[in-house]
Amino acid sequence: MKDDVLNETKAKMKSAVSVYEQDLQGIRGGRASTALVDRMPVDYYGQETELRQLATISTPEPMQIMIRPYDKTAVKAIEKAIRTSDININPQTDGETIRLNMPALTRERRQDLVKFLHKRTEEARIAVRNIRRHMNDDVKDFEKEKLLSEDDAEQLTEEIQKLTDKTIEQLEALAKAKEQEILAV
Repeated sequence: MKDDVLNETKAKMKSAVSVYEQDLQGIRGGRASTALVDRMPVDYYGQETELRQLATISTPEPMQIMIRPYDKTAVKAIEKAIRTSDININPQTDGETIRLNMPALTRERRQDLVKFLHKRTEEARIAVRNIRRHMNDDVKDFEKEKLLSEDDAEQLTEEIQKLTDKTIEQLEALAKAKEQEILAV
């Protein structure tokens, strides 16, 4: 019983960290990254589809992203999705490919990105704490149902807290690395 609860807690917290890592990839650093646009939703024939399913995305130069749609008719829809997104880059289209030339980040934009990063980090911390709370509630329920002794429940709660602390440390380390990447000139 204890192992099941701990394994479930580990799995959920690991999942929260991986979702956070994917969020970080979408935050622009000093260089162009395909992760900035690959999960961008595009209205393709009335169906919301991720850009990576509609096109090949590459970075031919350090400050440029190139998008080659599999279907040439999708160019307009992709262009519209990029314009309406929050990445603030105007796409340049030559009929078949879309190029995104990344401007150098200004000090203001870097600070805005760092604020956004801190907001995302706090959201990830909250998600981890919610997992902790739900798992602790499960432990209390198991204790009430006499599936766990009081000592085992207390020990399990401590283990869950240790996992929470460790996971939050991971989140902090990822955030610090991303912040350094954003602030690097």
